[in-house]
Amino acid sequence: MKSMANELLTRRTALKGMGAGTLSLCGALAIPGPAFAAGLTTEEARKLVDRLVGEINQVINSGKSEEWMLREFEKIFAKYADVPAIARYALGVDARRASKRQMREFTKAFQRYISRKYGHRFREFIGGRIEVKNARKLKKFYEIKTITKLRGQEPFEVVFHVSDRSGKPLFFNIFIEGINMLLSEREEIQAMLDRRKGNIDALIRDLRKAA
Repeated sequence: MKSMANELLTRRTALKGMGAGTLSLCGALAIPGPAFAAGLTTEEARKLVDRLVGEINQVINSGKSEEWMLREFEKIFAKYADVPAIARYALGVDARRASKRQMREFTKAFQRYISRKYGHRFREFIGGRIEVKNARKLKKFYEIKTITKLRGQEPFEVVFHVSDRSGKPLFFNIFIEGINMLLSEREEIQAMLDRRKGNIDALIRDLRKAA
């Protein structure tokens, strides 16, 4: 059995040894699951993001309380994101040693944590609007580019990556002004786990508190 020190070293080595492009694509899409469905089209992927940004626009311009908005963002995240794949990717190599219970509880805690985190980010768009601009198929997923227009600011790009590897079209990554959600969350979760000496249950408890 590996020592805890070796497990921490394995995590750090895995992160350092892979390039950003490899992490972004292979890390998310190599997770076991249904094969890439040939039936998914660029237009279907675009329509998914159309619906997604439509709901985000409704929330950010609702005029309701911050707490209400954050609850709505969690519902949207659960509806449109491939949460199990994102959570497993964020946990990295440690997902292999996690029990089914730990993965279930981590995924649930991670969903609330990340949806509220990005809910705060999208809440900054109040008074603005996200518009879908174009979509294209890459090797194993679709890239949908949107433009966010805010009052008094230059428009900026938000990009969604969509796949049907889970069995239905869902987004598995977001780039906001060039910041890669998958990479950012993996680095943060790995750092949190390192500080807890690899204790997954402690990580789950603290994610619940942070959310």
